[in-house]
Amino acid sequence: MNKICIAVVVFVLVISGGLCSGQTPADKRSERALWLQEMDRMVRPVLRSLAHDSLRIVMPQMTSKNVDNKEHRIRVQYVEVLGRVLCGISPWLALEDGNSTERALRKQYRSWTIDGLKHALDSNARDFMRFDLGGQQLVDASFIAAAFVRCPWLWEQLDSATKERLVKSIQTTRQFKPAYSNWLLFSAMNEAFLAKFGYEWDVMRVDYALRQLEQWYVGDGMYMDGPHYAYDYYNSFVIHPFLAGVMDVIQEKTKAYDDMFAKIRKRNERYAIIQERLIHTDGSFPPSGRSIIYRAAAFHHLADMAWKKRLPVQLPVGQVRAALTAVLQKTLTAPSTYRNGWLTIGLYGDQPGLGDSYNNQGSPYLSSVIFLPLGLSETDDFWTADAQPWTAKRVWSGMDASKDYSTPLH
Repeated sequence: MNKICIAVVVFVLVISGGLCSGQTPADKRSERALWLQEMDRMVRPVLRSLAHDSLRIVMPQMTSKNVDNKEHRIRVQYVEVLGRVLCGISPWLALEDGNSTERALRKQYRSWTIDGLKHALDSNARDFMRFDLGGQQLVDASFIAAAFVRCPWLWEQLDSATKERLVKSIQTTRQFKPAYSNWLLFSAMNEAFLAKFGYEWDVMRVDYALRQLEQWYVGDGMYMDGPHYAYDYYNSFVIHPFLAGVMDVIQEKTKAYDDMFAKIRKRNERYAIIQERLIHTDGSFPPSGRSIIYRAAAFHHLADMAWKKRLPVQLPVGQVRAALTAVLQKTLTAPSTYRNGWLTIGLYGDQPGLGDSYNNQGSPYLSSVIFLPLGLSETDDFWTADAQPWTAKRVWSGMDASKDYSTPLH
């Protein structure tokens, strides 16, 4: 860890001036080091504490000042933080390359993650996590499910007893009726997890989610979040990444949805283009809609598309890397982003007025999904391509830029 910090300090001036042009190989290595440093800063208190069976002792019991049911929100924050952290870093855990510093860091995180999962699923552990405490557990279980769908390596490392406990925990959440919204995809992701690893899965839960989201498609890569459209980031927080994740599993099980999946892929591309254009010259973006305290998770979809190497031709990887780095720096290095090592509620630092009724200490950790591209090798084009100015950078510096057009894709 100390070597990573040193690397970032050495290259910080180069990073600040090299995100748009003329990067050297050293610059690019330092950029990845920056991502690793921020990932470690965010995730370390969670997984280290859980690995030592002390998460309930160490983790603050914080809720939004607008909380609806404080006691309940605190009870469910542990599954919430675990799912959100794993959802973002699981691809990196499966990687095998990197320099000695990164390999050592990954080895430590692998150990913490496996030990932590054992504690979370063992009823004799202090950090045992129940999955039957209410509908929020359906949400949180699905992020754990998504982490395993993204990282089969993680499943392979679990002993048989822990695997069975995890499966039963996921199955337990079937008792909760999903809200008539993006929550349908949480149920579908849980079933996709079961399907991927050879367990009996409920076809109807998947079918209902896919068909209902198809009804909620409004055009230009955008879905309604339920029967009404809302201008927020739920198309990125959940809808597009979860549709893609469910698709990746279910397309291997049946060809019944091939036509729908073809449209989903095109919509994924269109929404990635929209996302990139939302990133302003300094990495900021419109603070619109609910759950804005998820910070960099507003670009979950763009990060997911980069990691899966599915970016449309309009988005060169060096351009996307530069844009996501700017978002990472803007949202995660702001003053008061952390308090005593734990994320605060806010978008740019500690901003309690931005909290929602359902937010607890675990909620802002969905920010970890910005780190999905760390699951790509350091030799991948995402990390080695020359940085390019993203769209806002080009337009607002007077450079020429490509024209944007809407795409219905019904």
